[in-house]
Amino acid sequence: MPEYKVPLKDMNFLINDVFDYPKHYENLPGAEEATPDLIDAILTECAKFSENVIAPLNQSGDKAGCKLVDGKVITPDGFKEAYDQYVEGGWQGLSHPEEYGGQGLPMSLGIFKSEIIGTANWSWAMYPGLSLGAMNTVMLHATDKLKQRFLGKLVAGTWTGSMCLTEPQCGTDLGQVKTKADLNDDGSFNITGTKIFISAGDHDLTENIIHIVLARLPNAPKGTRGISLFIVPKFKVSEDAEMGEFNNVVCGSLEDKMGIKASSTAVLNFDGSQGFLLGPENKGLECMFTFMNTARIGTAIQGVASAELSYQGALPYAKDRLSMRSLTGKKYPDKVADPLIVHPDVRRMLLTQKAFAEGGRAMVYYAAMFADKITHSDEKIAGEADEMLGMLTPIIKAFLTETGTEAANLGVQVFGGHGYIKEWGMEQIVRDARISTLYEGTTGIQALDLLGRKVLLSKGKNLRLLTNPIFKFCKDYGTVSRNPHKKEMTKFVWPLVKLTTEWNYITYRIMFKAAKDRDVVGSSSVDYLMYSGYVMMAYFWAKMAQTAFEKLAEGEGDAGFYKAKLQTAEFYFDRILPRTRGLVETVLADPKSVMQMDEESFSFE
Repeated sequence: MPEYKVPLKDMNFLINDVFDYPKHYENLPGAEEATPDLIDAILTECAKFSENVIAPLNQSGDKAGCKLVDGKVITPDGFKEAYDQYVEGGWQGLSHPEEYGGQGLPMSLGIFKSEIIGTANWSWAMYPGLSLGAMNTVMLHATDKLKQRFLGKLVAGTWTGSMCLTEPQCGTDLGQVKTKADLNDDGSFNITGTKIFISAGDHDLTENIIHIVLARLPNAPKGTRGISLFIVPKFKVSEDAEMGEFNNVVCGSLEDKMGIKASSTAVLNFDGSQGFLLGPENKGLECMFTFMNTARIGTAIQGVASAELSYQGALPYAKDRLSMRSLTGKKYPDKVADPLIVHPDVRRMLLTQKAFAEGGRAMVYYAAMFADKITHSDEKIAGEADEMLGMLTPIIKAFLTETGTEAANLGVQVFGGHGYIKEWGMEQIVRDARISTLYEGTTGIQALDLLGRKVLLSKGKNLRLLTNPIFKFCKDYGTVSRNPHKKEMTKFVWPLVKLTTEWNYITYRIMFKAAKDRDVVGSSSVDYLMYSGYVMMAYFWAKMAQTAFEKLAEGEGDAGFYKAKLQTAEFYFDRILPRTRGLVETVLADPKSVMQMDEESFSFE
């Protein structure tokens, strides 16, 4: 398995130089304690915990998996001990209110933490990760009494949470949810039904698990308009937050999965289990989006984590493994062959991994700034930030998980046959990464959300939330004489201007075509999202290039690090960004070739 080393230098480059998080925190109400020294201390300690405690459990956890024994889920050896250390360190409540026992720090710090932990061991990180979404949902939609009842131990980490949406008959189409909620005399509800694919749905890390469950009230409207949201604990919880008797939440089985085998994915049966209404009746799906948006940012992090971890495995192997001679002559004449890294195609794969990992990290850290504003600003600023994050979320979730999966596959390819062998750990990254394009909404669902709901329903207005900052950057750093690096930045700025202009153009072309044929939206949406992702990532590589030029001009810091940034940016613009050319063709293609075949002709006979 790759020996994971937290890329603190790259993280700090983004936090301190590219995005100026110290200034961001200074202007964020209630974030005064997030000083540079504190940020550095948190990242350093989290790195120690992740590298030394949970990363060594990644491969062994995959091999052992979770087991269901006498109705109880047993996690792999070392998982509970590691979780106990996590709780003792106060990590779970890092970004949650002090009134519930948290540290009250900005959401972005929790996102930085999640990246470090998730890259070290994604399966292990699922357990505290699902709790974060549950906590956010309870904080936003629960009554004060329910908050007092459940949040303290969730924030402490002594209890965990889960999200229970999917049922055997429905996945994304939650309008088909059948789980029932019947009112009790005391104002609570009896929840009855079966949920599947429930990550961290049952385990032995904590004594209680607080499930956030979608269910239907009697006589509720059909479809998504008739879904309500409930808190349903595994063990009943009294009003003074004490754990009581078993609440008839039974783990019926564990899914036998392709990857993330050390994360329990449970089938849960609720049999008259006591639950409490979260938010208004029949508005459960709206409330659940709090959880889902949190989870989607977390899933975007998995894309970055997959690219980073695979790159960290492939790079040392490419430097050490000897195979053939360079096409331009021997590079290491004293050895029997040259190392893999001298070969252009191997470099192409490594640079693609590096570009996706570092570019993806920048995209997530940019989104994290808006998550901060949602929770730490007045209503107007928070509303604007929520709109922006709503536009960014489907792109970072889908694009970064697709590129993360590509990077994981490239890691196996660098190893050749050895990459297919389990002992190296590279194939595990591929298996673990594959789920990221599926859960919390597949790539296709995210694409429909972006193009259909966010862009077209706003008649293109919302797209300007993404394109205006890019145009402003290009004006400031590429077309004004006050930028001393204008000449060097031209190779980044002009392609970015052209593509962002084209982004608007193809959007309006789709809008006009969709007015005549709605299938245009479905047939174009994934390619449109990927195009959007490549342009957004180009924007952040241009920002990183500008910062690198400035740092080199100052003559301070690691010059080699900044030069590598510039070289990776050049590779991205030269070798990856041109993928947009083909995407323009497919985005604007007539949907006829997709839709013309009748259903009976889809046959393997």
